[in-house]
Order: sequence, then C-alpha cells, then structure tokens
Amino acid sequence: MATRSLTRELALLVLGQVPEQKSASVADLALDSILDQALDTLTQHWRESLDASAAELDQAQQSLLDSELQQGETGTHDTVRTHLRASLSSAEQVLNGLSASLELPRLLLLGDQEQIRRGAMERVQKVLTQREGIDKRLDQVMEGWRLTRLPRIDRDILRLAVVDLESLRTPAPVAFNEAVELANRYSDEQGRRMINGVLRRFHDAQSKASA
Repeated sequence: MATRSLTRELALLVLGQVPEQKSASVADLALDSILDQALDTLTQHWRESLDASAAELDQAQQSLLDSELQQGETGTHDTVRTHLRASLSSAEQVLNGLSASLELPRLLLLGDQEQIRRGAMERVQKVLTQREGIDKRLDQVMEGWRLTRLPRIDRDILRLAVVDLESLRTPAPVAFNEAVELANRYSDEQGRRMINGVLRRFHDAQSKASA
C-alpha cells in the first residue's frame, strides 16, 4: 500500500477517536494510544458484524432448505437464493474489513513511519480546525440529507477528502478514488455510493463557484 494511502487511513482511524462535540488539537492527541484504541474498536466492530453475518447466513440457508422441501414454488426458491447470495457477499465484505484492520499495524511498520505519522496528523489537524466550514459546505450538496445522518466513519472519509481537494491540492480523481477505497474498507456499499456521489457534487459546486 502506498505511503499516501496509509497516511489517509491512519488519519481516518485517529479522527474516529476524537469526539465531535468538542474541539481538539493534534498536540492533545497521543497517537500510539489512539491507534491502539482505534484498532480495538474496529476489530470489535468487524467481529460483531461477522457474528451478525453468520446468523444471517444460517437463516438464509435454513430458508433455502425449507423452500426445497416445498414443491412448485420456484419464485420462493429464487428469492431465498438471492438472500443467500446477499448474505455471502455481506460476510465476504466483513472478512475483508477485518483483515484490513488487522493488517494495518504491519503495513505501518513496513512504511516510513515518521512520514506517515506527520502526514496523518497534518490531515487530522486540518479537519479539526476546519470541520465546521467543511461540514457546512458538504451539507449544501447532500440533496435532502444532512451530514449528521451519515455514520461517523462516512463523515470523516468525506472530511478528509475535502481537505485533500481544498488544502492539499490533491487532483480530484485521486481524492475520489482514495475516499472510495477507504469506504470499501471501512464502510458499506451504501456508504461507498453516498461518498462518491457527494464528493462529485461537492467538486462540481466548488469548480462552478471558482469559475
């Protein structure tokens, strides 16, 4: 994984441990402790999600067995098989997310730790100092939604992407792709689509405003 991607991912993990209700500065953050907390939180989240996926798979499998005992109900078979495929896809996503969370510490050790930490904390500081303005501008392109209605992880992915676009002058395609990659690892399909759409509308609105 590239240093740039690790930097964003570490920044996302740090942000997730900073309460939104109060302001904070990088100087107040103990990175090692926060990273440990973030990894513990993520691991627990994926374990709970895996348990839920396992229960859903059991239910879908039982429904499939029950439907096969009933003759002449092809539509029911198709519905149950669709449910089973969706459950398998969900379980695969959870396993990938858990694997990514457990892999991150090793990747940090392999990379340039100091460069990654500096870059991550720079992004965190920019989000913390600009969060109110970033959130207001994101709300303007939410199309009937409010940013506060999104899961915390999705809000932080969007905030980091805005920092990339506005403060760090990251090319839009790169910022979009990195945000979607983070969503693939830490959010879900709905979150990924939402993040991609919001960022594109945000970028279009900013481009029109500066034209």
